[in-house]
Amino acid sequence: MKRDEMIARLEDHKGPWDMLIIGGGATGVGVAIDGASRGYNVLLLEQSDFAKGTSSRSTKLVHGGVRYLQQGNVSLVLEALEERGRLLENAPHLVHNLLFIVPNYDWWEGPFYGIGLKLYDMLAGKRGFGTSRILSREKTLEHIPTVETKGLRGGVMYHDGQFDDSRLVINMAQTAAEQGGTVLNYFEVIDLIKKNNHLCGVIALDHESGKEYKIEARVVINATGVFTDTIRELDDAEVTPMVKLSQGVHIVLDKSFLPGDSAIMVPHTDDGRVLFAIPWHNKVVVGTTDTALDGASLEPIPLEEELEFLIVHAARYLTKDPTRDDVLSAFAGLRPLVVAKDTVQTAALSRDHSLSISRSGLVTITGGKWTTYRRMAQDTVKQAAMIAGLENRECVTKELRIHGYHKHAEKFGDLAHYGSDAPAIQDLLREKKGYGAKLSDKLSCFAGEAIWSVRQEMARTVEDFLSRRTRALLLDARASLEMAPVVADLMAKELGKNRKWKKEQVASFGELASNYVIS
Repeated sequence: MKRDEMIARLEDHKGPWDMLIIGGGATGVGVAIDGASRGYNVLLLEQSDFAKGTSSRSTKLVHGGVRYLQQGNVSLVLEALEERGRLLENAPHLVHNLLFIVPNYDWWEGPFYGIGLKLYDMLAGKRGFGTSRILSREKTLEHIPTVETKGLRGGVMYHDGQFDDSRLVINMAQTAAEQGGTVLNYFEVIDLIKKNNHLCGVIALDHESGKEYKIEARVVINATGVFTDTIRELDDAEVTPMVKLSQGVHIVLDKSFLPGDSAIMVPHTDDGRVLFAIPWHNKVVVGTTDTALDGASLEPIPLEEELEFLIVHAARYLTKDPTRDDVLSAFAGLRPLVVAKDTVQTAALSRDHSLSISRSGLVTITGGKWTTYRRMAQDTVKQAAMIAGLENRECVTKELRIHGYHKHAEKFGDLAHYGSDAPAIQDLLREKKGYGAKLSDKLSCFAGEAIWSVRQEMARTVEDFLSRRTRALLLDARASLEMAPVVADLMAKELGKNRKWKKEQVASFGELASNYVIS
């Protein structure tokens, strides 16, 4: 997947595209895969980098949503559990089974959560990841030895899925391109084109060349997540807002806070949210919060009260109490929640996806869960094909392997998350002296990975590589800052950039990364 090749596909294309998708997160890229694999001519445009927004800032879980089961939203849980199973089948190099423990401190918690999680198992059916069961105090401590022992009665064990979110989006974009789709990052839609009040294309700006493109399409799909209403307002300035924004913050701690391979799930915190402490890339991710915000941003910043909430609650359930100095990185993500009438709190807004069509024919898909992106895409393409007057074609993504598919990627060690690409990257690390060197003694990132990210994964900036091709920024913000100058030098040589570019990249990344470091 090379950007110059994608530009060539765009410029060589004759006539209107069957489908033009705005937005390069999980939803938009999922739609691109579905549309392209059905044989439609598909173009996807992303204003920044793939997965720059919400899709790279999740809790790193592929799950049915135990919380939604508590709320009685059984249909959403059923759909998510089925899609969770499909993701494990289609992207096993990035999705895996994770054991969770719900610690019990009151007499009623064991049977109460035990029954609920048995129902969770039953709903998963043949796509279940494992069987839940009630644990004794001793067995609970075997799985999570650093859990708070005061008042601990035991626990409930269950299974769910874990993944690397931005890596999956990159592999999904590669899959869309392999299916014949054209996908472009740093390509912003700045206006919509109408003819006789019918939407027939967009005006887009290539941020790299500065060139504007007038692009025709039979149907335009708005899959911009938290920017959903921004695109809808381009279509109709008087439109009623469709989404409200909720911010979720996570902190990352050293592995010593939660050794072993089991995660902790706390069903109820002070604000009613579920709290997770999850092993991920040899670190521990703790989250999340639910804070209503008014404006969308590509780089949301954790609020002081959110950080304090997570540190206090982590200390409540861990024997080793984290302090601010222990936080390796803190990151925030925005959720686009579909507006429900007479609803005030974001925690009560719908997590189901919503599909709408405007008078001009703009198709908008928003809401939903990361886990259900494929189903969202299936519904969207079906409606979009109808609006565009395209031949009806069956969805083929249920069993479509995602780029990198490998059943036993763990054999590749530090490169396991690349799946079937790992052998080629191993060859690249041997290609030139220094490519096999680690960029940091704190993280498992190799110099040659930066080269690969440019050549094969459309990484264009230091941030692209350190935040989304690898997860260095999220795992240890200070370590990523130390890596930035070397990464800038490696990428500059591959991209043909000068010293000024390198200096600007390091400065830009330094400014961004400072928001991930808490003092």
